[in-house]
Amino acid sequence: MALTFAQKERIVAEVAEVAKIAHSAVGAEYRGLTVEQMTQLRVEARKAGVYVRVVKNTLARRALAGTDFACMDEALTGPLVLAFGQTDPGSAGRVIERFAKDHKELQVRMIAVGGQLLDGSEIGKLAKMPTYDEAISQLMSVIRAPVQKLATTLNEVPSKLVRTLSAVKDAKEAA
Repeated sequence: MALTFAQKERIVAEVAEVAKIAHSAVGAEYRGLTVEQMTQLRVEARKAGVYVRVVKNTLARRALAGTDFACMDEALTGPLVLAFGQTDPGSAGRVIERFAKDHKELQVRMIAVGGQLLDGSEIGKLAKMPTYDEAISQLMSVIRAPVQKLATTLNEVPSKLVRTLSAVKDAKEAA
């Protein structure tokens, strides 16, 4: 069934809106997947805060123009499913990588992060990126480490003095 011009405009507007706020995008060839498997992918993606959409390549080019994902323009060929990570950059990579392990038909073809187009083979790097909470936790531990070391060092001076005085006291009592 052919799409009307109004339907095409809505699709382009919807994908463009998502692309403006997304952190990363993954394009994967889905040839060979059943409808049930695609539905399963959509359910998993929705749970992880990832927007998944099968869009005609010409509409995708129009939607991605003027966004960080315009770099995907030349690579948009063949039947592709686009996944946009909305919660953090690694979310789309985690969902697609996990699903592709169980379904060999899903072939990752491209990844876009920060305006750079990466090869699909680098999906593991994207998937290993920390979530927002993990990144904040890592930052806080890096910030806390020097302060903790300073506090430990400053606390060591009186502790050493007390141990020295105790040793002197024990030595005098023994003599």
